Amino acid sequence: MDYENILLEKKDGYAIVTLNRPDKLNALSAKLGGELDDAISHLETLDEIKAIIVTGAGDKAFCAGGDINEMLAGSEEEMRRRNARLHACAWHLATCKQPTIGVINGIAFGGGALDSSLFDIRFGCERTRFRFLAVTYGRLNATWSLPMQVGMPMAKELIYTGREVGAEEAFRIGLLNHLTPSKQLMAEAESMAQTIAKNDANLVQGAKVLLHEGLAAGFRERLDKEQEALSTKLKVRAASEGFAWFAQRKGNGGRPAKK
Repeated sequence: MDYENILLEKKDGYAIVTLNRPDKLNALSAKLGGELDDAISHLETLDEIKAIIVTGAGDKAFCAGGDINEMLAGSEEEMRRRNARLHACAWHLATCKQPTIGVINGIAFGGGALDSSLFDIRFGCERTRFRFLAVTYGRLNATWSLPMQVGMPMAKELIYTGREVGAEEAFRIGLLNHLTPSKQLMAEAESMAQTIAKNDANLVQGAKVLLHEGLAAGFRERLDKEQEALSTKLKVRAASEGFAWFAQRKGNGGRPAKK
């Protein structure tokens, strides 16, 4: 499948999607958003893909935000269609069936910061910087996503001020799960994807749905939803299957099984 603005690579158990406009700092154009949305839809149909990594081409930016030239040149109707496409893509990133891992390899400003806040897990490096700067140019985003990552008080600060957040602070406040030297960044993210891919995809994906659906639910309601899902749409492994390694070790006198 060929794209103009993204790269798509399928590996054993996971896929890597790269925003590929390095000369524009991977700015979000309508076409890039459409291609990203299409790629996610395609990957969701593949049972062998258990996790999706998203990153940016080059060593300067994950995504510098919206394509300003496109926004300045477009008519009101064109901007309406563009924004609708990018909003749909953002929702798809947030609710994608598979777990998503963002490799934030450089700046993530504006729409790039928003998209970063939608990933399930985020890796960054010494080059990583965030700015939720929509209010600085008369717009607004990330009010629905950022509080889940950094908590309401910090989300308010970052959205109200539009200030820059460096890598160390991003890691400290939870905007990054992992802070890794740039040379090891993709390797660490791929290791995480491989770990996820080894697990029961049905239950991992079911856990993602439950985590998202439970955001506005009470504590007991979340427990009940989990139990209901496990007894209906989520297939739980039999103990003999899930703990086969334990039975094998026990039958081996407690010693690790020989490989």
